[in-house]
Amino acid sequence: MTGKERISLDLPRACSWEKGELSFLDQTRLPGEVVIEKQVTVSQVFDSIKNLKVRGAPAIGIAGAYGLLVGLREHLGLPAELFLKKLSDLAVYLDSARPTAVNLRWALDRMERRAYEESKKDAKEIFDLLELEAVRIHREDIECCNLIGQHGEHLIEEGMGVLTHCNAGHLAVSELGTALAPMYYANKRGRKFKIYADETRPLLQGARLTSWELSRAGLDVTLICDNMPAHLMKLGMIQLVIVGSDRVAANGDAANKIGTFGVAILADYFKIPFYVACPYSTIDPKTPNGESIPIEQRNPEEVTGFGGVMTAPEDVKVFNPAFDVTPRSLIKGYITEKGIVKPPF
Repeated sequence: MTGKERISLDLPRACSWEKGELSFLDQTRLPGEVVIEKQVTVSQVFDSIKNLKVRGAPAIGIAGAYGLLVGLREHLGLPAELFLKKLSDLAVYLDSARPTAVNLRWALDRMERRAYEESKKDAKEIFDLLELEAVRIHREDIECCNLIGQHGEHLIEEGMGVLTHCNAGHLAVSELGTALAPMYYANKRGRKFKIYADETRPLLQGARLTSWELSRAGLDVTLICDNMPAHLMKLGMIQLVIVGSDRVAANGDAANKIGTFGVAILADYFKIPFYVACPYSTIDPKTPNGESIPIEQRNPEEVTGFGGVMTAPEDVKVFNPAFDVTPRSLIKGYITEKGIVKPPF
């Protein structure tokens, strides 16, 4: 596969860089409103990543790369040495917005390396080269997503029921998605199948985002509650599970949106293949196993209410991890831009 084949979706992109201006699709407003928000300061980029206006591991990597440019633009008059120091400080700052997703750190590291390779140039020349690098990261992700779709589409057979958790689609990347990319390609091939998207509490990315983008793209999607997959599997309605990942440890354990581990256990019990789709940049060789993956803890208010409506007692204790880790023993394979990686990982 060459990656030259490409599916184009008539959907807004999560992140765009046009004539030196960065914009995000505010995903906290979906599905009610489609709002494109210009990012004018690095603190605004940080808040957008932290507050999930832009989300999905590959997308926040792209956002971080462009976010560096937004932050560096006001420092072009500095000597190269101080400019590079400012770049490093901004990279640390942006990385702290979401600690679990390794793509953010990967993209920022890549931008830093590129800058230090050109340390003898002046700040403006370094900035121009960094802009080219950020655009390159963005374009590479587009090709990567299409390759993931091409490598994984054969797993989806005529008449299948496919379950996905959270949103690892067009809204989480440059375009098309990771977990959803094989579905878009299988649909393009004319295969008829059903997709089940669970709601993904507490922020409902499956309900608000996955079901929205799949239905807008014309695929057969059914929304279910988070506590329904076991029932559907027992009824024989699901034959395949594909999810994304925010970080894959060196041993093959995978961190993904909270609830993924439970879905993997169910798939194993019912002998349903469970695949993780992600770019190679999500694999973190510096993290030996799942126990070493930092798990982001989020605001209790995400659990106690939604849309400004309280759904729990005001003083109740809350535990709100954003991710859980699925052990490699439950994973049938990884669908990547380089092909499907199967055990032993």
